[in-house]
Parts: sequence; structure tokens; C-alpha cells
Amino acid sequence: MTTLVTDAAPAARRRSPAARTLRRFLRNRLAVAGAVMLIVAIVLSACAPLIARYEPNAVDLGAFRQPPSAEHWLGTDSSGRDVFARLAHAGRVSLAVGLLASVAAVLAGLVLGAIAGTIGGLLDALIMRIADIVLSFPALIVIIVLAGILGPSVPMLVIVFAACNWPTACRVVRGLALSLREQEYVQAARSAGADTGWIIRRHIVPAVLGQVAVVGTLLVAQTILLEAVLSFLGLGVQPPQASWGNMLTDAQNLTLIRTMPWLWVPPGLAIALTVLAVNFVGDGLRDAVDPKQNRGAGR
Repeated sequence: MTTLVTDAAPAARRRSPAARTLRRFLRNRLAVAGAVMLIVAIVLSACAPLIARYEPNAVDLGAFRQPPSAEHWLGTDSSGRDVFARLAHAGRVSLAVGLLASVAAVLAGLVLGAIAGTIGGLLDALIMRIADIVLSFPALIVIIVLAGILGPSVPMLVIVFAACNWPTACRVVRGLALSLREQEYVQAARSAGADTGWIIRRHIVPAVLGQVAVVGTLLVAQTILLEAVLSFLGLGVQPPQASWGNMLTDAQNLTLIRTMPWLWVPPGLAIALTVLAVNFVGDGLRDAVDPKQNRGAGR
């Protein structure tokens, strides 16, 4: 019996931090459910040309506003276009905008935050004052103004979303870097002659990736919602290219809301479920990365 106990303890110690984090994440049922929902949404969107029976922009005036049927699974819209085909293809646009903008914002925030927190001094003050200035502008107003000047497009949305959201990740990384740079192993590396770039790459960045991943998931949800709002207002993805947001434009008509729910319920549910799934994943990652904050969700 004693041998078993002594063998089990080293085995637990040998388990890597990544393995322990994954184990805690998998214990969170809501986080796992959110991850499954998100994977399903990504797979359906990626495989849209294989799954959808119709082209997303194919107009058929003979199928004008038909309800769901065996021929058109989610019905047709005001131009006779298949709603399911447009929903699946729209997911590619909405998810791409959310993911690309969030990844760009997180990468920029990671680099700038790590530099500011590790080096400190004047450079730290300069980076953080720029972040404060960016945060002082309401993102929605900035995007509306730029859409009016440059014209709404997917690249414009990605660039502006990333430019408005990088300070969030930057502040988180800077705060962690300020603490990490005082740790003994970092001080030992500096005393041994390691330069700042090496310390950032080998010590700071790996230590903050978990927290940055949490910030990234929250930014994805926020960006998907913001893209939907802008597309709904006509300032985001432009027709005939479909996105979940511009598919909701039919919901502006009260008659259609009452009599033809198949025109707005599917994209509305797609947005709600995707954002909910991303938030579940973000909560699960937060609890897995920092078990002290684990509130026992999903147990």
C-alpha cells in the first residue's frame, strides 16, 4: 500500500500544467458543452458548400417567402433565397470576423503588454497612455464613422475591431508581466545575461498565455455581437454577401416578425447560441487557468 501511495504522488507531480488545466476544463460541463456547440458551428460553416443544397445568393422568385419544408429546410427569404444555405454561409463571415479580429487584438495586446510590463519606465507609460486614449473612444461610434468614410467591408471591420480591442489584452498582460518580472527565476535569468527579448519570449509570454486565451474568447463573443449589430444597421457586411447580422434586417418589419419567423429566428438563434458557447468556453478557461476562482460551475 505504501508503494502505491509513493508512486502516485510523483505521477501527479509529473503531470504537466497544460494537462492539469485541460483536466479542470473537461470537468466543467458547461464549458465542454460550449466547446462542442462552437465546434459544430465552425464545422457547419466550413462545410457550408457541401451541406447546403442551394447557392446562398441564388434568387428564385417562384419560391418567394416559402415556409420551412422538405425542399427548403428553413424556408426562403424575400428574394426566394434558401435561408439554410444563407445561414450556413453567413456563419463563415460572422465567425471569421470574430475570430480574426480577436486574434489580431490579442496578439497586439500580448506583444505590447509584455513589452510595457517587462521594460517599464517611459516606454510603459507611453504604451499605456495610448491604450487609455483608444479605450476612451466608443468603438461603435468609431466604426460607424469609418464605415461612412471608407465604406463598410469585412477587412475594415476586422481592422477596426482589432484596433479598438487590443488595449483590453494589453492591460491584462502588462499587469501579469509587472508581477512576473520580479520573480526569482526571471531575476536569475537577467543576472545570467539574458536580454529583455529572451525573457519576454521564454518566461513572460508562456506564463500569460492562459489568461490571454480567456480574454480572447470574451473578445470573440463581443466582436460577433458587434458585427451583428453593425450588419443589422447596414454598416457591416453588405448584401448580397450574407452574415448573421444582415440576415436579421427582415426583423425590422413587424409584419414579418409576426407571420414569417423563419426569416429572423434562425440567424438570431445562431448568434445567441454561438455567443453563449463562446462565453461558456471563456468561463471554463478562466476557472481552469486559475483554479482559485473555480466556483464549481457545471459540477
